[in-house]
Amino acid sequence: MFKFKKSYYIDRPQQEVFDYATDPTNDTKWRESAVSSEWISEGPVGVGSKLRSVDKLLGRKIESVSEISAWDPPNEYGQKADGGPVPFELMIRLQPEGSGTRLDVEGQAEIGGFFKMAEGLAGKQFEKQFDADFNGLKRVLEGG
Repeated sequence: MFKFKKSYYIDRPQQEVFDYATDPTNDTKWRESAVSSEWISEGPVGVGSKLRSVDKLLGRKIESVSEISAWDPPNEYGQKADGGPVPFELMIRLQPEGSGTRLDVEGQAEIGGFFKMAEGLAGKQFEKQFDADFNGLKRVLEGG
């Protein structure tokens, strides 16, 4: 099991960061690993809403269906995928800090399938990918 905990600072208002980061149609604009992402459930977004994502990790495309496990705009967002080659849980907590927003990101993934053979390498790659993704969010929202 791969676990991580990171904090990021984005010099933008909390609501703006939450709205942008939780809209899957923005994923390919800030997440370097994202190939596509879309809501597959109807109605207002909240706990239980589902989305389908395709990501590229270690040279492979991975499709996952995940469910929103926490939804408290603009303070908290959680996502969980039970199936696929990399089941995961992700929790993002946002809070105002200075003129911007601090994101505390915590997650875990069960590395299996093709990735299980190189679990140590995959874990390090996932961590690097999360850093690249959230630094991409910072860059996009701060206009860099």
